[in-house]
Amino acid sequence: MSSVQQARETLGARLRELRRQSGLTGLELARLAGWDNSKVSRYEHGKQTPSEQDIHTWCALTNAPLHVADLIASVRNVEAAWLEWKRIQTHNAQKKTAQVETDSKLIRGYDPDLVPGLLQTRDYATEVLRECIQFIGGPDDLPATIEARMERQQVFRKGTRRFHFLIAEQALYTTVGSNEIMIHQLERLAAHVRSSRVAIGVIPRTARFRVPVTNFLMYDVRQVHVETVSAELTITQPREVALYDRAFQILVRQAAKGELAQELINTALEVRST
Repeated sequence: MSSVQQARETLGARLRELRRQSGLTGLELARLAGWDNSKVSRYEHGKQTPSEQDIHTWCALTNAPLHVADLIASVRNVEAAWLEWKRIQTHNAQKKTAQVETDSKLIRGYDPDLVPGLLQTRDYATEVLRECIQFIGGPDDLPATIEARMERQQVFRKGTRRFHFLIAEQALYTTVGSNEIMIHQLERLAAHVRSSRVAIGVIPRTARFRVPVTNFLMYDVRQVHVETVSAELTITQPREVALYDRAFQILVRQAAKGELAQELINTALEVRST
């Protein structure tokens, strides 16, 4: 089953739940909305994606106006949320991400295995993107993609936006490229810890499990990007964004900050330097 179909079926299940809670049958809802009898069934079983106007109608007839914004966000994500990695690993995709970052006032992120993209050195980013392109296949425009990735870091020097990144201690030890590349990357990370513009926390390897989460980037409280093996998922549903916000706050409380974070980075540097 494709990710788009799964999203349609999830949306359909939510619509069906609202209808049942209102006490309406599918036929009754279709009659009140002025739709043909099969339309309700197609929506509820994920055979067709409802329009935004249909969502307004559905919520009005099922007395669920508070669900309109969340359901419309789901509709918009059905066809657009999943961006195949073959499209992500291009300079055009990097530029689109740069625009999202430019439009944001607060950028937050968590990564369990790697240094976040905005904090990567050129060599580190080159190795990460090269491995991704080789794994997924597709067009290889690595030089242009790297340039676009590096241009994204201009966001640090423009405007008054704030940044808060959390990484698991494992990310300090995951070897990307060579030992030399890792030393330069860890030195860059240490410099960012001392910066007043960027807050960085390192979650110790012994931290207690508190929240089931993978890597993600949050832009204000309106959008979250999550990377999977095959795609990048864009989340805009308010209730889901709120969950990521809550997860980030939990991780913040577990993270080493300031001098403690610096100590963990220095320890990883010592390992690389011996």
